[in-house]
This record gives sequence, C-alpha cells and structure tokens, in this order.
Amino acid sequence: MPSSPHQPDALLRRLEWTVIRRLDGLLQGDYRTLFRGFGLDLADLREYQPYDDVRHIDWNVTARTQVPHVRVYNEDREVTAWFLLDLSPSVDFGSGEVSKRQVLTEFTAVVARLLTRQGNKVGAILYNGVSDFVVPPRAGRRHVLGLLEQVFSRPRLLRAPATDLGAFLGRSLGAIRRRSLIFVVSDFISKPGWERGLSMLARRHEGIAVRLLDPLDMALPDVGLLTFQDAETGEQLFVDTTDKSFRRRFADGAARSEEAQMEAFAKAGMDVLELSTHDDLVDAILRFAEMRKAQSRLNGDSGLPPHLSPAAAQQGGGAP
Repeated sequence: MPSSPHQPDALLRRLEWTVIRRLDGLLQGDYRTLFRGFGLDLADLREYQPYDDVRHIDWNVTARTQVPHVRVYNEDREVTAWFLLDLSPSVDFGSGEVSKRQVLTEFTAVVARLLTRQGNKVGAILYNGVSDFVVPPRAGRRHVLGLLEQVFSRPRLLRAPATDLGAFLGRSLGAIRRRSLIFVVSDFISKPGWERGLSMLARRHEGIAVRLLDPLDMALPDVGLLTFQDAETGEQLFVDTTDKSFRRRFADGAARSEEAQMEAFAKAGMDVLELSTHDDLVDAILRFAEMRKAQSRLNGDSGLPPHLSPAAAQQGGGAP
C-alpha cells in the first residue's frame, strides 16, 4: 500500500529525538567505534620494509610471491554506505506489535542519518523476493527521507517465489563498484547458497550482517492448535503446540539453522548485529559497538576490518 509522504518524515523526526539523540550522548560522536574500517581505502600493495607494521602484511600475496608485501591504506573521511534490504514476505512477520520490516526500516533510518550528518553518502538496494530497486547514494537528510519513502512504498507481497538471497547479493556486488560500507539487512531465510555471495561482498567491501529476529523464530509457546502459513508460498500447516516433542524438534531445527548462519557470517569475516522485534534499538546498537571495540583491542587496535586483522591473516584470511 503506498505510503503517505508524511510517514518518512514523522518516523525520522521520532527517531532523531528518541534514538539518534541518545546515541549521540552515549557514543559521544565516536562513530568509528561503530563502523570499524570507517574511511579506510586500500591504496596500494608494496614490498615490506623494516619499518612497516607487520599487521598490514598481505599474507595471500606474500604466499604467492614468496616476498613479504604490505597493504597501504588511504584514510578518506567521506564514506559511501549501502543498505542491502531484504523486503521479502518473511520480513513482514512479527509475533508482537513490531514486525521485522519495522525493525529494518528504523535501523536503516537511524544509521543512514548518523552517516549523512557527517557528510557521507548512503544508497540502498531493495529486494522484495521478485525484483530489485536501486536508490543511488547521496548525502543529506532529504535523501534519507527519499530512501525511507521507497521502503514504505514497496508493496507487501502475499505470495512470492522462495527468497534467493544469494542471487540478490550477487547482483548487488555487480552494482556497487567503489569500496563501500555494506549493511546486509535480512532475516537470512532463503534458498541455500547465499553464503558465497556474502563472502564475495566481504572481500571487496567492509560488510556488516544485520540479522532480523523474532522470538518465535527460535521457540514455540504451548498455546494449543495453530495454523502456520509460509509467508512466501502461502502453504498452510496445522500444528499442535501442546506436543512437547514437536516444540523440541522445532527448537532443534531453529538452533541448527542459527548455527549455520553464524558459521557463514564467520567464514565471510562479517560482524553480526542482531536486531529482535522485542529488542530496544539503542541497546542493540550499543552492544554491537562494544563488541566492535573489544574486537579492535584484540586485533591490536589496527583499525582494520576483521578479515584484514592480524588474527585473520594468521589463518590465511584477507582478500586476494
């Protein structure tokens, strides 16, 4: 259903007052804590010199050439960020008053505004399970409002083919030419194979996986007979939630799925920000910032993305 032009402005005003204002005070403007690798651009590769920081050695190139090489970075304060937004039907789910789509929209609004207030550009690619819509990167509050208008105006599909997140990530990789900060915002309920697309994105860009969750994704309450409907195919299934063995099998399957997702994120070298429909957005972002800060200390405060960190290098990580 098309949105009112006042919806994005009302949402952004509310978030600027209730979320962005709180983050300003708590992060004290240190958004590099939140976006590690902020403004780092790979400029060159050259042979290692005795005065170079060993943490910048490119181990893949060193292994191929048998000569130590280091990565040279330029710090560019202007960042281009892209939001890859999964708006497929499963994202419309929410067991309470808040849906995953609402969480996605509010997260995008907050982070896009944090970035554009610093003069950075933000763009987005919206995927509804059928087609993509590209919002080219620009700066400014008005642009953020335009981006939100596109999110609001994307129709909620009652039926759609099974989500193919891997194909979407592959198309996005081809569309984003310049090294950027990438937020992949999805519940990652998809056909198998999306892990490869995520890894390819992480090699070229600094990527953050934003995982949308709802408590009912992980466990079912004992509430009697329920009708389950697949959000994408429309297929319905009657289940008896009083059956303890059924609830246990459901929880076991959800745990296996979560384990596979987290393994895929780790292999891609992507940090994960988990956003639940029952969570406070500020608390979730601050937990993520603290996690990034702790990882930065473990990586020797190199300021590098995780797949370029010394720990990753020792495991043969880093882009080829």
